[in-house]
Amino acid sequence: MRPTRQRLALGALLFEGEDRHVTAELLHAEAIAVGHHVSLATVYNTLHQFKRAGLLRELAINGSRAYFDTNTSNHNHFFVETGGELYDIPGDAIRVDGLPKPPEGMAVSHIDVVVRLVPKKA
Repeated sequence: MRPTRQRLALGALLFEGEDRHVTAELLHAEAIAVGHHVSLATVYNTLHQFKRAGLLRELAINGSRAYFDTNTSNHNHFFVETGGELYDIPGDAIRVDGLPKPPEGMAVSHIDVVVRLVPKKA
């Protein structure tokens, strides 16, 4: 992957600091806010290039919104339905038993578990 100006700028926003979960729209807004002139299409393309390179994991929530996770380790997530936030659950905090045998020639790479949260009712 060539280190273009846009890739370097977006990579700095994504990877400097702690692990994070972002949507393309959120990353685009952050880039614009700090003065990077980049289109939303470029943000989407860059996120998918980073994913193909193994730098990000993509999580599809509700089938309509994709979140990109800078933590590529095997772990799961809490999803706050009212605010759309994702929080990491350590990989060893959830155990999945009874997986079916994968089809011939295939292997399980990882399992994504999303625990959905809503505020408690009083």
